[in-house]
Amino acid sequence: MAFIKRKGHHGDDLGFGNRPMGKDQRMMNADGTSNIKRIGLPFFRSADTYNWLISMSWTKFMSIIVIAYLIVNILFATIYVGVGIENLKGAEGETFRDQFFSAFFFSAQTISTVGYGHISPSGFITSCIAAFESMLGLLAFALATGLLYGRFSRPNAKVFYSKNMVVAPYKDATALMFRLANGRNNQLIEISIQVVLTINELVDGLKKRTFMPLNLERSKIGLLSLSWTVVHPIDEDSPLFGITSEELINGEAEVIVLLQAFDDTFSQTVHSRASYLDENIIYNAKFVPAFFHDEEGATILDLSKLSAIEAI
Repeated sequence: MAFIKRKGHHGDDLGFGNRPMGKDQRMMNADGTSNIKRIGLPFFRSADTYNWLISMSWTKFMSIIVIAYLIVNILFATIYVGVGIENLKGAEGETFRDQFFSAFFFSAQTISTVGYGHISPSGFITSCIAAFESMLGLLAFALATGLLYGRFSRPNAKVFYSKNMVVAPYKDATALMFRLANGRNNQLIEISIQVVLTINELVDGLKKRTFMPLNLERSKIGLLSLSWTVVHPIDEDSPLFGITSEELINGEAEVIVLLQAFDDTFSQTVHSRASYLDENIIYNAKFVPAFFHDEEGATILDLSKLSAIEAI
């Protein structure tokens, strides 16, 4: 397995350590997140709650909002029924189910401060519960509004990467290539990219995970308007020189992509990451052109063809 042209260097470590990876294990997920699970943390981490809520997916976030809303209203509806449904003037229903739903919808009107008026609290205890619920509702909706603003205003890059890398002829030799494009209509400027090959290697008789930066034909561009084909020439100085697909598979190779750009919409620097396993490196293939010109002379970029390849 010691087929790499140079030994690993601690300065190349991306922060994943040098422990070898097992079969079908990856250091970075395809979506750019680290494949690391943290344990041993306290259950309640108030300092991380905000970051957790604004960084989770929209599906999970909306599910938490809806579930929390239902739980709070069910809790207060149970309290109103327990205190006595007769303390809610206008609440209708002879059965427990009808009474509970009347209390539930009164709770929903109170916590949102809508207050239609056909149901109102009667008595000191019920009025205190309703007053506390309305105060809780104001705080909860203010918090939810802040979280929504934080999610919408958080700058992030939506960069699409080709599904596979290809090894294709390039300037009388071969090169490792992949494509990327901006998935939004905003402008990304001053884009820089770093590509690192990580592979299991025998170093001084020990099996370790080594990290080797891949030199690129061009590591920076000024503006990402169309798709960008990132090229690593496989010359004599390349760690991939003379390496076959089988050797990459045996070494559990993984290529990590780190991208940095300036988003002119938010006037902030954004980051994007991607990862390719050895099975995603296709030999003797090339990318199909992803953009063309229409009859009016405008350039059309077809993102559905970003990953399209053909055999050579």
